[in-house]
Amino acid sequence: MTDQVPISWYLILSATLFVLGVLGFLIKRNLITVFMSIELMLNGVNLSFVTFAHQWHAVKGQIFVFFVMMVAAAEAAVGLAIIIAIFRARATLAVDRIDLMKL
Repeated sequence: MTDQVPISWYLILSATLFVLGVLGFLIKRNLITVFMSIELMLNGVNLSFVTFAHQWHAVKGQIFVFFVMMVAAAEAAVGLAIIIAIFRARATLAVDRIDLMKL
């Protein structure tokens, strides 16, 4: 007999990760924290894709997760480069104090 974790637990964890990401995105004012919150939301969605792919014995969900992870990696590289450029130009990472139209 195998003891398996119910699928609902994975979906609850996925929803929790996504909600924590949304809260971090809406509440925090630091650009790095906002960036990490977006990544947390992507990971919550990926967990739900993998859960449903496992439940339905389909590989399509896992392939989609692979592509989302590739986009997230590219976004991390470009996003961190933009964050570093903003910090060097403005000397702050506070979202409220960054005005991109003025140098």
